[in-house]
Amino acid sequence: MTRIEIATDDGTAPAFVYGEQGAPNALMFMDGLGMRPAMHAIAERLAASGYYVLLPDVFYRAGAYTPPDPTRLFSDPEVRGAWFKTMSAAASQEKLMRDTRHYLAHLPREQVAAFGYCMGGRMAVAAAGTYPDRIALAAAFHPGGLATDAADSPHLLAASIKAKVYVAAASDDASFDEAQQERFSQAMTAAGVSFELETYAAKHGWVPTDTPVHDPDCAEKHWAKLLDLLVHTLR
Repeated sequence: MTRIEIATDDGTAPAFVYGEQGAPNALMFMDGLGMRPAMHAIAERLAASGYYVLLPDVFYRAGAYTPPDPTRLFSDPEVRGAWFKTMSAAASQEKLMRDTRHYLAHLPREQVAAFGYCMGGRMAVAAAGTYPDRIALAAAFHPGGLATDAADSPHLLAASIKAKVYVAAASDDASFDEAQQERFSQAMTAAGVSFELETYAAKHGWVPTDTPVHDPDCAEKHWAKLLDLLVHTLR
C-alpha cells in the first residue's frame, strides 16, 4: 500500500494504491464509514489477486476526521445522523463525480472497473453513467439509493452506461428496497444495459469485517463474484 495525493478541482484528495500499475485497473469507492483498516483490507486482497487498485478518501473535503465506531453507528440513530449529515455535505454525488475524473486520470489503463460498498456502490454506478468510455464494470455491494426520486439518482444515467453492471442487494434494506430494485431493473433493461441484480441473505453492510452485521459467508460469496466479474471484464 502506498499513500498518494490526487489534485482535484476542490483541493487535494488523499488516496491509496495497491498492486502493480501494469495490472488491470480498479477504482474502489469506500463506504460511508470512512477510510479505515477494513477498507484497506479489501483493496489489499484484490491487489493480491492481480489488480492495481486505487482507493481515494472521498471525504477529504471534511478535513481530518476519525471514522466512527461501526457498532455505535449501526446502533445509535443520533451518531449515525450526525455523521452522515457532516459527510454527505462533503461528498455529494455531484462532487464525487467531478473528483472521479481526476481519479481516472491516475489509472493508466483505458478500461477500468469501478466497485464500492454502501454509498460507494452508488458512486460506482454513477461513475459508469458519467464516464462511460472508461468504466467497463460497475459493481455495487449492499448499495443504497440507486433508484430514488432524487434528480441525481444513478438509475437516471442508464442510457449513458456502457459497462456491465452488477448489484448485490442486502435483504430487507430500506435504502434499496424492492420498489427501488424494480425501478432500477426497469431502467437498466429499457436502456439495454448488461446488468445483474442479486439479493444476498445478509444485512446492509455485510462485507467490511468491522461492521456488526459482517457476514463471513456472504462476504466470501461477494469475493467470488467480484473476481469472476473482473476476470471476464478486464482480462
